[in-house]
Amino acid sequence: MPGRLEGKVALISGTGRGMGRAAALEFAAQGARVFGCDLNEAESAETVGLVAEAGGVMDALAPVNLNNREGAQAWVAAAVERFGGVDILYNNASALRNGPLMELTDDEWHFTIKNELDIVWYSVRAAWPHLVERGGGAIVNVASIAAKLGARFVGQVPHGSAKGGVLAMTKHLCAAGGEHNIRANAILPGLIHTPETARFVDDPDGPLPGILKKIPLGRIGRAEEVAKLAAYLASDDASFITGAEVAIDGGDGAVAA
Repeated sequence: MPGRLEGKVALISGTGRGMGRAAALEFAAQGARVFGCDLNEAESAETVGLVAEAGGVMDALAPVNLNNREGAQAWVAAAVERFGGVDILYNNASALRNGPLMELTDDEWHFTIKNELDIVWYSVRAAWPHLVERGGGAIVNVASIAAKLGARFVGQVPHGSAKGGVLAMTKHLCAAGGEHNIRANAILPGLIHTPETARFVDDPDGPLPGILKKIPLGRIGRAEEVAKLAAYLASDDASFITGAEVAIDGGDGAVAA
């Protein structure tokens, strides 16, 4: 039985590990030809190998930095050369600096904006003409519940601000894409277990017990769960969904502290 992404070319950023690797495996399992990218060449190659072992089709460009026009254009051009076009752009990659408000430096602020907001802008700009040429497609942006909610267990002003920008950008991409049959939606993950979050999630003396008390489902999320949501929003099954913001946080953002 064909997968819901059969015949689609999906560009997924940050496929070296974590949610990006999970997305590459899920999208390929659902029939997409995946073109990934990462800063880490070895981790990128490992993901490509895992997809191949599972019977999927994937290639990638690494190392490449998407937080500038040249890097994003190089990534998209390589994908088009390899697979002939673009149907899906999944903006997953990001990097951030968090900390107490008055201890953060200007460099840490600008690093986060560049690697969580600019990175989406440049990728969209590079892929947009190819989506138009294709007659439409889907953009899925990874925002965060921090785009809408403040956090107390760790200072997230740069991260929340950048992801708030991603969420706002998604709405405007929805408006701009309608005439081209390009859909744009945002995923808002809560706390997801990834290599990036493991340092405090796996810390027995860390903040996790307190966090779990607030989450109605009583656990943190898995990268595979985010990947399944992204694949659905990227598919034709979601053909009348655009401009949406979908939380995947176990109910964290729906309840009072």
